[in-house]
Amino acid sequence: MGLNCGIVGLPNVGKSTIFSALTSAPAEAANYPFCTIDPNVGIVNVPDKRLKKISGIIVPAKEIPAIVEFVDIAGLVKGASQGEGLGNQFLSHIRQVGMIIHVVRCFDNDDITHVSGKIDPASDIEIINIELALADLSTVEKRIEKSVKQLRSPDKDISKKAAAMAPILEQLKDSLGQGIPARSMDLTDEQIEDVQELQLITMKKQMFVCNVDENGVNTENEYVKKVRTVADSEGAETVVISGALEADIAALETEEEKQEFLEEAGLDESGLSKLIHKAYSALGLRTYFTAGADENRAWTFNDGALAPEAAGIIHTDFQKGFIKAEVYHCDDLFELGSEAAIRKAGKLRQEGKTYVVKDGDVMHFKFNV
Repeated sequence: MGLNCGIVGLPNVGKSTIFSALTSAPAEAANYPFCTIDPNVGIVNVPDKRLKKISGIIVPAKEIPAIVEFVDIAGLVKGASQGEGLGNQFLSHIRQVGMIIHVVRCFDNDDITHVSGKIDPASDIEIINIELALADLSTVEKRIEKSVKQLRSPDKDISKKAAAMAPILEQLKDSLGQGIPARSMDLTDEQIEDVQELQLITMKKQMFVCNVDENGVNTENEYVKKVRTVADSEGAETVVISGALEADIAALETEEEKQEFLEEAGLDESGLSKLIHKAYSALGLRTYFTAGADENRAWTFNDGALAPEAAGIIHTDFQKGFIKAEVYHCDDLFELGSEAAIRKAGKLRQEGKTYVVKDGDVMHFKFNV
């Protein structure tokens, strides 16, 4: 299980620069629209100081962090939902991701063309939101046409399901037609589950990334304030990043050099690290660890998962034959200094099938198949 994010925005807002810095792998970037037609995909380690700290105590042969997948999707423009700027291709890529990272340009630079001719974050966001809503509207309208036929089906199960879906589809149609994203609608958990098959783009969580210049990371300019206003109205997170600054950091070879660079810039953490952590949290993802001589590893699980489900992330056999889990929290390891000390202090617990896994747990599973 991993975090999967699609990076979207208007052309020339800095998506590819941020993607390249994230993955330390060059994505095609240029001063003209649509230089990124096919999506670039990058796998990124989730920064987690706890894993390093565990490895400092339980020294492994190798260390494996949790991962995030980022997809750099080409810039959308007004009319993308009708195919403008190869929009249909781009929108299909967005449907495959778990979360939308919406990059908004929040810097002035006369040398970098803005697709609308001026920098207006609120307007830029509105263009993207409307195009995504219109794309979903098209999906819903097609589903309504199909549902009308299903209502006449001789199969009672099919006609019953179509009848139950009809009011939800009409509600979606009305809202999306006004540019209101599906995630903003007051749907029950059951209704949300019913519309999952539609793969609506606007049902996905969205996070805003304000791309500022190198001087804007420690101050909040007027562009950033406008983005925060929109984000707050949508209940979305906002992260401020300087794509140019992050690219400079990514070009450094060692972690020591990167940390020194951050300190000189007055930052305690890179903007990209904050982005990953916030996206991870927004999707309700958490981390547990396994530790031993062979490897120390971070595993991603959904908040609220029970021990057998967490075990199944390693291998399905672990879940099928789950017996129990030996558990302690990484904070206890940091405080006491060894697993032996944890055992002596009575901090090592035996947990069964109903145990709710906690972020930061260190686990060893017993199973039999």
